[in-house]
Amino acid sequence: MKGLVELIAKALVDNPDRVQVSQLDGEQSSIIELKVAPEDMGKIIGKQGRNVQAIRVILGAVGMKLKKRVNIEIVEKP
Repeated sequence: MKGLVELIAKALVDNPDRVQVSQLDGEQSSIIELKVAPEDMGKIIGKQGRNVQAIRVILGAVGMKLKKRVNIEIVEKP
């Protein structure tokens, strides 16, 4: 899942070298933390949150396949 989020995020932003993804796994859930440059934050979120919502839908489908709940957190890095 980490690689999938990284691939999608790098395709959306202007600074793909500043994208960092980390994953924290639990027994029944995973948290994926996405860090992007401040100027790319709007591109990840999208108009009215459509881009991030689409990423969440994809992760939800992957999570159902793996029987895990997946949350994504977007963090602005300096």
